[in-house]
Amino acid sequence: MKILYVEDNEDNIYMLSRRLKRKGFEVLIAENGKLGVELCLKEIPDLILMDLSLPVMDGWQAIEIIKNEPTIKHIPIIALSAHAMDQHKQQALEAGADDFDSKPVDLTRLMSKINYFIGELK
Repeated sequence: MKILYVEDNEDNIYMLSRRLKRKGFEVLIAENGKLGVELCLKEIPDLILMDLSLPVMDGWQAIEIIKNEPTIKHIPIIALSAHAMDQHKQQALEAGADDFDSKPVDLTRLMSKINYFIGELK
């Protein structure tokens, strides 16, 4: 299973990608929303973890583009944000995210969401 992790914070990338790899996932990294959309189109991941506060193109814009692209709109997106306000969650869901999780990431909680969507794919 291939996960695209769109995140600009190197510490977050290091911590979460290592944990996901240990759980058997192939992890692709994009440091901004524009690269995330490009990598998504090229690699067609099984699931996307999308930070919302990103350089070049923010996560909300990237989610909208992905969800409006017929070849990749089916890919589940879990939006991630350190801003756990209801407004950020609502905006992410309105942009097309399938779920939302707050940072710092609680790995058990995030894995249950990932497993839910991966179960939906099988």
